[in-house]
Amino acid sequence: MYRTVKRLGIPDSQIILMLSDDVACNPRNLFPASVFNNMDRAIDLYGDSIEVDYRGYEVTVENFIRLLTDRWGPDHPRSKRLLTDENSNIFIYMTGHGGDEFLKFQDAEEISSWDIADAFEQMHEKKRYNEIFFMIDTCQANTMYERFYSPNVLAVGSSKLDESSYSHHSDVEIGVAVIDRFTYYNLDFMEDIEKNSTKTLQDLFDTYTLENIHSNAGVRTDLFKRDPKDVLITDFFGNVQSIVSDEVEDDILYLLNHKEDTVLENTEAKRVQNANNSKINAFKSNFVEISHVKKRDTWKTTAAYASVVCLFGAFFFMNKASI
Repeated sequence: MYRTVKRLGIPDSQIILMLSDDVACNPRNLFPASVFNNMDRAIDLYGDSIEVDYRGYEVTVENFIRLLTDRWGPDHPRSKRLLTDENSNIFIYMTGHGGDEFLKFQDAEEISSWDIADAFEQMHEKKRYNEIFFMIDTCQANTMYERFYSPNVLAVGSSKLDESSYSHHSDVEIGVAVIDRFTYYNLDFMEDIEKNSTKTLQDLFDTYTLENIHSNAGVRTDLFKRDPKDVLITDFFGNVQSIVSDEVEDDILYLLNHKEDTVLENTEAKRVQNANNSKINAFKSNFVEISHVKKRDTWKTTAAYASVVCLFGAFFFMNKASI
């Protein structure tokens, strides 16, 4: 997901990436310092351009909650904070080992559906988002969004209660599954998406078939105001800039800087002469006319940024079919 959102224009300054970071240099990895999500190993996901914000022991439930709610000390780096406001669309992607209403963090602790639900409510009260798109890939994933109660939250999961989330395929040289089915088909759909795409979230959800995923993916829309068929993929996965026309009324500054719009007309009054050949009185009247200045369009660029929080479990060495 990290590579996908970057390809669609979201800069690292708008992305918070959390990794257990125990894959690239794991002794079982035959390709040191590289991570692949396909057995053909065409794309190195680790690469040179990856920026990890939280790694190893920094990836904890406490830090994740603090990240969402922005409850940090004064010395916490700005680059490791989720700096959003009431105009921000936030995409949150989580994956790893999980179960009924919980997700494991590095096999050391768990985050519950209530933890995330309450964090979202704090974000709503603090006006830290406009809309949230929550995506989770784990066993019994749909239970992780059942406790949500805050407005403008759209959630999807890879499997229902008492159901596993399965891997897609393995790399025989490494001997492990390299990607899960749910994530695989999300990325497969996203590979055809460009910044000017008109594809919607409903188009993405339509790919969540039992034939593809081998589990029953879920979508929760009751908290979300918009219909998924009206929500562009790029509203959450891309950085799309649009032009908005802002009409500005006439102002003195504009008139002073546009002398060509001002026309000075001098007219001479008609001479008046009386019937008795009296003295001719002439007078001149000057009329100053300022031509009507039409409302002009000033263009301002508005950017729809989607801040992204990605929490990647060490799925490179995990086969969820065995969970």
